[in-house]
Amino acid sequence: MTTAAPIYLNNAGTSWPKPPVVAEAVADTLAADPRAHEAIFDRARAVIAGFFGVAAPTQLLLTPACTSALTVALENLPWETGDVVVTSSLEHHALIRPIEALARLRGVVHRVIGYRPGRPFDLDELADALAGGRVRVVAVTAASNVTGELLPVREIVALARRRGALSLIDGAQTAGLAPLAVDALGADMLTFAGHKAPLGPQGIGGLWIGDGVKFAATSARCLAGACVVSGAPPSYCDTGSVPLAAAAGLAASLSWLQAAAPSPWEHARGLAVALRAGLRARERCVIFGGDGPHTAAVSLQLPDLPLARAEAFFRERGLLVRAGRHCAPLALRALGCPEGTIRVSFGPFNRASDVAAILAAIDEALASRAP
Repeated sequence: MTTAAPIYLNNAGTSWPKPPVVAEAVADTLAADPRAHEAIFDRARAVIAGFFGVAAPTQLLLTPACTSALTVALENLPWETGDVVVTSSLEHHALIRPIEALARLRGVVHRVIGYRPGRPFDLDELADALAGGRVRVVAVTAASNVTGELLPVREIVALARRRGALSLIDGAQTAGLAPLAVDALGADMLTFAGHKAPLGPQGIGGLWIGDGVKFAATSARCLAGACVVSGAPPSYCDTGSVPLAAAAGLAASLSWLQAAAPSPWEHARGLAVALRAGLRARERCVIFGGDGPHTAAVSLQLPDLPLARAEAFFRERGLLVRAGRHCAPLALRALGCPEGTIRVSFGPFNRASDVAAILAAIDEALASRAP
């Protein structure tokens, strides 16, 4: 077992390390005079809104996580029995679980668009689904948390809008990779996770809600008293204590990202490209995902290295990867590997030598299990 400092390679799960300004902002907020709390929150929300191109910060609901943001968005729409929600085959449980609840409790129909490598989302199939009627929402991840494949979000949003369906984009894997103008994207709702690509602390996510989206306020998470039964989100949802220190930390990390040049995440994505090239040169590696654009995540399997053993194998060599199902069983079935994958995901603070280290460990695994 190595005694050197570990190499962190699970940034698709949560980014690490954080820029030092994050811990400083959190500590300063915890020590701040309570009379300054409201101003601290307003400043933080303005920075967060600015990074995502939100013109009116009041359209941004800060939540404990991206998971809760997705739940708020889905639970509070005015569903009717027989309404259809369309997703990709690559969704995380954070999106699938509330949809399953809607199907069970409110008669919503879930339609899944097929997957094939190099074409993670079939736009023609979506067009057919929309033409069939009753599609209220098209809800898709912007990128797979398993393979890192980017979906054609702009085209998906445009198709949904033309057919009168709302679009909900799960930005957990992409929000923070670069500044984003939500208005230009055209989506009706967008969620994000503060602790992933935005490099913020855990405990904060967000839901942006576009003009014209009306909620029915059916869930306790979005009910501000018995007299409130509907309204224009998110102001009537924004009740209770706010994650003040987490918001300040997230604002600090986003400011750091905006000031950094070149883009720290472009560097990370370049490392993933290098890893994929190295894996392709090793015939016995199985790589998941097509050749299209990706985030900084790479999924693979190695012959005769059980997933239950894989994570420990790499950890013993100082490499902190993630092995398993990644909370995405629907995606794994679509990929043909329901048992899971080994996922390597780079961040802004990884180096080219980290690619060499993971490839060396893979070579060791392949050699020890050579036929």
